[in-house]
Amino acid sequence: MAGYKPKVISLTKKPGHTFGFYLRVEQGEEGHLIRCLEMGGPAELAGMKDGERILRVNGTFVDAMSHSEVVDIVRNSGASVTFHILDEASYKQAKAQGENLSGSQSTPVVNGVGKQDPKPKLCYMVKSSSGFGFSLRSVKAEQGFFMTEVTPGGVAHRAGVKLNDRLLEINGENVGDCTHDQVVDKIKLAGSSLMILLVDEETDRFYRNKRIKIGAWLATAKYLPHKPRIINMTKGSDGYGFLLREYPGQTGHFTKDIDKGSPAERAGIKEMDRLVAVDGKEVDGCSHEQVVDTFRQSGNNCCLLVVDKETDQMYKQGKVSPMLFYEEMQESNSPPSYTEALNLPTPVRPSTTVQERKQELRPKLCKMEKTSAGYGFHLNGIQGVCGQYIKDVVKGGAADRAGLEDDDIVVEVNGVNVEQSSHDEVVEMIRSSGSSLEMLVAKRNVYDELKAKGVTITRLLLGETSYAQVHSADTPETSTEERHEKEARPETPPEPAKERSSSSSSEDSFDERL
Repeated sequence: MAGYKPKVISLTKKPGHTFGFYLRVEQGEEGHLIRCLEMGGPAELAGMKDGERILRVNGTFVDAMSHSEVVDIVRNSGASVTFHILDEASYKQAKAQGENLSGSQSTPVVNGVGKQDPKPKLCYMVKSSSGFGFSLRSVKAEQGFFMTEVTPGGVAHRAGVKLNDRLLEINGENVGDCTHDQVVDKIKLAGSSLMILLVDEETDRFYRNKRIKIGAWLATAKYLPHKPRIINMTKGSDGYGFLLREYPGQTGHFTKDIDKGSPAERAGIKEMDRLVAVDGKEVDGCSHEQVVDTFRQSGNNCCLLVVDKETDQMYKQGKVSPMLFYEEMQESNSPPSYTEALNLPTPVRPSTTVQERKQELRPKLCKMEKTSAGYGFHLNGIQGVCGQYIKDVVKGGAADRAGLEDDDIVVEVNGVNVEQSSHDEVVEMIRSSGSSLEMLVAKRNVYDELKAKGVTITRLLLGETSYAQVHSADTPETSTEERHEKEARPETPPEPAKERSSSSSSEDSFDERL
């Protein structure tokens, strides 16, 4: 793939959330397209752009695969997934020139380095009465400076320094062009503490062979004694319970006035912690208003990366961001296996009265008018098998306003019972309905219970409720905040995808919200 360098983006989503984009196949366009990026979502924050093409998913080349196969790979990835992505112009040019985009790479990489590849190491030392506990040697025949006479149990040894490690940086400054005396002087001038970047022989050889420049951005932070803290919080009735402040003469955003018993205190926020990132987005360089807006976009839950004063000083001494620690932790946090996921405890549903259960045992009649964004839902089913259900209802879309919900079972389409119809037949009925659609649906538990009782599901079960009162598209307008969110997060009509499809305003386009 000479001349074409795909970027590598790793995404992690929260439970019950998506990666924040649509994966589409479009008529007249080659490849798997990224569309409809959710503002503030994982994909948009990680740098995905509209129209880019996905070449690989978790190292697997997918450009020649079908849409449904790629969707399954992404969904089976769990909470984390890695993409190789090429911009639209480069992709089209490569295709026009007959370029082989598959290459030979088969494992996911970031900045040219695979997750399992060896890493250089950052080591932090505080001088004892006997010094740092190492010597430095350089040999004219060998390029570089090497650790020697590492005292067992000494400061350097406890910091992770090993015999014959090569020294690359001192306090964030590269020493590749320095003389031996200059390096010794830098160590002496560092004072009582020292942050150094080292590589062992194997790691050094690995990067030399790949001709990759080694820097602290590739390093592991596991040897560093002071750790940033990852804080997960759920907002209480009075918010998170802390103030965020900026101080003259200090760079960054600091936590202050932690309320006793608040979500912040329970989660471990301390006075004068410096905020590094919110939901994986680094906030250094952001204004106070921008940081506050990032919190608002998080909804009722947020994940913070914070450092105390000691940890902050250590990272600053090495001229490296604490995000290095966060990214390394994200790599190590694998999503649960399929078996583990099946064994997760089922949420306890609140009990309901007998009267409420009688009222629940009825279907819903939903009437909607197609908008420029389509109906805003996916119709799921297996090709050739009867039984269709609703998925991925777009918030604020026509289907949502009409009362459709995820996992609703479709009973009728425009007055015609479709329980015994195939997926293709139902999709065709929806397509041919024009600009309006009427569906009789039932929640899955209601459908199953009515069927178990031998009850035929028809509109008669709606009771005496008038037609106008039953989930029509004329539901009152959403709030100003919801309308703003719809404008900020444009949605594209979900469309049919071979085996798992959705109603569509374009017969030859497929998409999946991921």
